[in-house]
Amino acid sequence: MRTILLGPPGAGKGTQADRIVEKYDVPHISTGDIFRENIKNGTELGKKAQEYMNRGELVPDDLVVEIATDRLLKDDCREKGFLLDGFPRTVYQAEKLDEFLAAHGHRLDKVIDLEVGEAELMKRLTGRRVCKVCGASYHIVNIPPAREGVCDKCGGELIQRADDNEETAKNRIDVYNRETAPLVDYYEKAGVLARIDGAAPLEETFGSITAALEE
Repeated sequence: MRTILLGPPGAGKGTQADRIVEKYDVPHISTGDIFRENIKNGTELGKKAQEYMNRGELVPDDLVVEIATDRLLKDDCREKGFLLDGFPRTVYQAEKLDEFLAAHGHRLDKVIDLEVGEAELMKRLTGRRVCKVCGASYHIVNIPPAREGVCDKCGGELIQRADDNEETAKNRIDVYNRETAPLVDYYEKAGVLARIDGAAPLEETFGSITAALEE
């Protein structure tokens, strides 16, 4: 199964990705994880990416493509396929991914687009709380802790991350709409897009995803 998960920040990609991976036994390829792994291991690609990040610049498309496709060449992806999350981010990256897959005799099976309105996204993003100690994630409305401000798992303090305030959340959504939303049209034209209501209850959303994947 070769699948991409699209959706704006706060759409629930992480939660649904975990469920897809568990049900279909497919490697979850998160761009952030690949970058961190390459930087941590001091690979040539990681060193190049780090140079841009140190200067506060965006990592160029071609380098992002190189890092992502390098991961797709690993044995687990060759044997089981992949669930891509966070890549591609632009139409150019999507075109390069198509070229890479075609060169290896493959193509995308499905692109899942989690659709959630902006008001709901803002509510989700600004309501998130994270444990300072163990990193467990909560939401003041959807997944509240037993005791306000205290982690159920380790008793650590729950904090709001800097990128979860209203101004930053709005900016993240704007960036997604500008740079990544055009992928929806790109994949719809390619005939592989499935639009999923990401504002529905979790189980309902996952049911819609599995139905789309098993078409």
